[in-house]
Amino acid sequence: MSEVITAAVAALNEKMNGQSFDGSAKFVIEGEGAVIIDEAGARAADDEADVTLTADADTFREILSGELNPTSAFMGGRLKLDG
Repeated sequence: MSEVITAAVAALNEKMNGQSFDGSAKFVIEGEGAVIIDEAGARAADDEADVTLTADADTFREILSGELNPTSAFMGGRLKLDG
């Protein structure tokens, strides 16, 4: 597992702060792998999900840090959505 995926899993679990998540979402970080978020929290996996969001590592980091609004990333073509 890449360092980017490991860091993403840790950051997402911290942001979720033990709260449940209804449904499932997959974050595909291009060239690194994928992270699934579901009722169990965030984990490195490439399972099927209700929605898939795809971005490069820099875009994903900017979204997680709050530097980049996800809607702006989507509208600017930096974040792709499927599902």
